[in-house]
Amino acid sequence: MSGHNVWTHKGTFLLAAVGSAVGLGNLWRFPYLIGENGGGAFILVYALTIFAVGIPILIAETMLGRTSRRSPIMGMRHLTRTHRTFRAWESIGWLGALSAFLILSFYSVIAGWAIHYIWLMFTGSLLEADAQAIGEGFTALLASPALMTLYHTLFIGCSGIIVGMGIHKGLESGLRIMMPALFVILLVVLGYSVVNGDIAAAAGFLFTFNVADLSIEGWLQAMGQSFFTLSLGMGAIMAYGAYMTSETSLTRTAIAIAFIDTAVAMVAGLAIFALVFGAGLDINQGPGLMFITLPLAFADMPMGALIGGAFFILVLGAAISSAISLIEPVAAYLVERFDMTRPQAVAVMVVAAWAMGLLTVVSFNSWAEGTIFHALFKRSAFELIELLTNVFMPLGGLMIALFAGWALTQTEVRKELDTSTAWFATWRFLVRFISPAAVAFVFLRTLPGVEGYWLPAAGAALFVGLFALGQRQLARRRQPIQQ
Repeated sequence: MSGHNVWTHKGTFLLAAVGSAVGLGNLWRFPYLIGENGGGAFILVYALTIFAVGIPILIAETMLGRTSRRSPIMGMRHLTRTHRTFRAWESIGWLGALSAFLILSFYSVIAGWAIHYIWLMFTGSLLEADAQAIGEGFTALLASPALMTLYHTLFIGCSGIIVGMGIHKGLESGLRIMMPALFVILLVVLGYSVVNGDIAAAAGFLFTFNVADLSIEGWLQAMGQSFFTLSLGMGAIMAYGAYMTSETSLTRTAIAIAFIDTAVAMVAGLAIFALVFGAGLDINQGPGLMFITLPLAFADMPMGALIGGAFFILVLGAAISSAISLIEPVAAYLVERFDMTRPQAVAVMVVAAWAMGLLTVVSFNSWAEGTIFHALFKRSAFELIELLTNVFMPLGGLMIALFAGWALTQTEVRKELDTSTAWFATWRFLVRFISPAAVAFVFLRTLPGVEGYWLPAAGAALFVGLFALGQRQLARRRQPIQQ
């Protein structure tokens, strides 16, 4: 890959990966999981699993991108050929691209709601509104396909423009402005929460060490969060890694990404729950916390319209930074494979994802229930697409770990990591055994009907099979090349 396709600044990959990792889930899901699963106990389990699962796979995926210097699909094709591995490993690239496409389609719809609330906040429409009025307003938004389609179009169009402008003028320039601005807004909202909310109650909810509240399900959620929060298995990290300079340390960068991603979620949790507790409101999981409870908290607070508007700009910016990472893997492939210009490739990806997103739009209203779709799949179109991504991402992450640990030539991996013997041995052990086993459980938990005693049994069977595949791969490489 030519020099113009490498980040201009070493720190850009860090910003890009953090931008991909920090999204809507950091702002509403992760803080709620902490509070509901033992606070500090959940954080401890999460820290252990992010070290054993998230960071090793993050290093592996970044390494695949940087080694190949290609898009995920073309990169995996290149690596399977140069390392004499099974062609089946190429499916890693396709799984990532498909996951990115599907996630973008529904992520754009949900993120578009933030545009609606920015408008409502800055116009003062929600000032002194009561819970019923705000709840009815959110319901009215979901009931309007036209309004949701408008916001969906604006959001995905804006994200596409950034990616279409190129690696340096678009991605790099956008991230170098956007990410520091988002951190500043987050700190402003935190400061506002300290003054006007109940920061002590929020800290108690998030950080009290309560082992009794940490169930087996909580452990599994921590394991899943350590994987999903870093945007692994959807091609984004591999695509960004292709532009990473060779001098940048993979290990230090991965640790920094995990730390910043977690810190943002903690700060966001403190800010959000301080406002919620300060207003005496009930904690609610999911979109209801973001789009009903928080607007209600802002409605009764001094300068609530201004700070509330700034908060939803934060939500929108975090979503855009994630969305551009979803566009990049497929757009980069179209440029390489079909010799498209970058704007053409981005337009194809964005238009296709926009059209797919219409299924999510109607899932909240005209296709909400009682349709043929429900009869066939027992769930809405949005729920089905979300289920598919929750299967494809961990499956891709599992294969990335096994490919990096077993299929790649380890002398070349050692050279790429450029680290101490002790850490290389630790990383290789984690990425060969611990990370795949953990992600196998995450993968199996997403499958309908795999629960109870079936979960460990199926996980063990899958892991033994994949371990055998790795051993076969090693044996294949030891064979002399046939002339």
